[in-house]
Amino acid sequence: MAANWRPLLFLLFLDFDKPNIFTMKRLFILVFALLTFSVMQAQWVNDPVNNTFIANTSADAGEIYTATNHNTGDTYVQWSSFVGGNGWSPTLQRINFAGEPQWGVSGIHIAGHQFASSSQGFAMTTTTDGGVVSCFAADDDHSYAVKINPDGTFPWGEQGVQLFNGLGFSRVEVIATDDGGIWALGFDYTNLYLQYLNESAGPVVTIHDNGGQNCMFGKLTLGNDNKVFVTYEKLGSGMYTNKSIYVAGYNTDGTQFSPETQLMAEQTFQSTYIHSAISDGMGGGYVYIFHPAFYNFNVYVFHFDQNGNSTIMDPNGVPVHSPDSNNLYISASATVDPVSHDIILVYEQTDDANQVQCKIYVNRITSYGEVLWGDGILVLDNGVVPCGGYNIDAFEFGDGFVVTYFKGVSQTSGSMATVEAQGFDMNGNNIWNTQMCSSNYSKTSCRNSTGFHDGQNIITWINSTDAVGSGPGGMYGQNIGQNGEMGEVAPPTPPAPCDAPTNFQGEAYYNTATGSSAAVLSWTAPETQPLHYNLYCEGLKEIIEIDGQYDSYYTDRDPGDYVFKLTAVYEDCESNFAPTPDGEDYLLLEIPNFQSVTESTDEPIVTITKIYTMTGQLVNETDVEHLPSGIYLIQGLTRNGNLVTRKLVNSKR
Repeated sequence: MAANWRPLLFLLFLDFDKPNIFTMKRLFILVFALLTFSVMQAQWVNDPVNNTFIANTSADAGEIYTATNHNTGDTYVQWSSFVGGNGWSPTLQRINFAGEPQWGVSGIHIAGHQFASSSQGFAMTTTTDGGVVSCFAADDDHSYAVKINPDGTFPWGEQGVQLFNGLGFSRVEVIATDDGGIWALGFDYTNLYLQYLNESAGPVVTIHDNGGQNCMFGKLTLGNDNKVFVTYEKLGSGMYTNKSIYVAGYNTDGTQFSPETQLMAEQTFQSTYIHSAISDGMGGGYVYIFHPAFYNFNVYVFHFDQNGNSTIMDPNGVPVHSPDSNNLYISASATVDPVSHDIILVYEQTDDANQVQCKIYVNRITSYGEVLWGDGILVLDNGVVPCGGYNIDAFEFGDGFVVTYFKGVSQTSGSMATVEAQGFDMNGNNIWNTQMCSSNYSKTSCRNSTGFHDGQNIITWINSTDAVGSGPGGMYGQNIGQNGEMGEVAPPTPPAPCDAPTNFQGEAYYNTATGSSAAVLSWTAPETQPLHYNLYCEGLKEIIEIDGQYDSYYTDRDPGDYVFKLTAVYEDCESNFAPTPDGEDYLLLEIPNFQSVTESTDEPIVTITKIYTMTGQLVNETDVEHLPSGIYLIQGLTRNGNLVTRKLVNSKR
């Protein structure tokens, strides 16, 4: 199998002859492998020459995925090969936090199905109960989910669970929920099929287009309360076709909680350029895709919030780089800053003429589409020598990120490469460089990295055994810490508490002094005073900064419905959104047209309820005699019980 670390502008599919059906492994073979392996365990090393052994693999192995379980610290690795005689089929290995393989020298092969001789699309995730779930389409044109416990047993049986009531047969996606379950997604080149599985299988949701377009290539991002968002593409048939991207949200019972929303306007390009999606850490997500629809190839970014609403106004998306006629910007990978919730992307620049140049850039984009680093920050210029296999992962507490990549050693050496890593702070400044693997064997890189957990991130690859690479063969890997260290990694120091305000609520008023409608918002301040609060007014894409000493805010607003969100901003972090008394993390406030209600402006206030400064801050006083000189807004009740707001000019005597 060709190494996959060099990005290509088309999809690769294997095309080997189908082997004979493999006879299922007997349980005693697995037990024997587990017992004999107890004296053969490896451990993370701090040596780029001799990396950590993970498993034996065949020379044709590839399509590697990794995932770390944040509850147990175990990492699972899945790869595909023709080992076992049942087609292009997956094998899995479990390694503990110290880098010690737990499932023998060859892992656990999924043998309960016959697979095609070309990849139909695999997916893998860890579950919160410590297990791992592999999802795939088998050669019988059905999709399955196979779960393996940490002890190597199959709680759903070796054949697993058939998904989607037998519908769908290609490119299954999977994502874990917080309750030990999973969401699975598949398609049949016409419709998408979505299903939630926990102790039992939930209903199957069919996503289709009434206009006759095909719904394909779906991706999953987890929303709040184990809800899921599906982003998917609508397109016609053929290699070149019109394509658009949509998002819709679903509950675990199969009901839809957010309507279908278009993220990317229809473009014409090759159907095989498929989008990616990543959670934004706030219940919504980002979508990104590279395509040549406007100029030359570029990567375009979209975003949707926790309600499935698009927050980037340009339906064509935001490009990561200024387009030019000489270069292509392709093959992005992304992470999200856990503090600001901006997306940070790594992508490749290659020349348009011959596609031999390799430069790697990073750029940062907000959820409203602001590009913060111009035309990006250059990470690597490898000239005409190939590079690829790049991933990007934010540090756990938002104080930086790492870019890992496979660096080719010559223009003519194929997939021979070293493995490199560079660390950056969140301003894009380089803070360290580490060579993770200095041995330039031919390597097949992993499709992803694990991301950081307790300070370490894990990269895996398969070394070639061919004469050119002279590699030792097998699956190898390496951990790396937030300071660029390998081997024993110290966990990061958690930042100071990032507490959110609570009891977020508001009322609508008519300000007779200014003749305008208004909203008065209030909240309970966190125990530690923040530097300031961020008040998000979603409909207007507006962010208002409020001094950290206050716990209320007055703002003039036109009549209408408003969604407000509030966070506390500290030196190193921004809190989650403040909850309302009802437990929501947003405040929906209706401001009526007060001018349609007759009010006597002469009617005096007999009971003062609240006093505000002209900047909207609540004054801890209801007696005007005790107020310093200045201009205030007085809210109170008239004799007839009307709630009114008046302007007061108070002068010192």
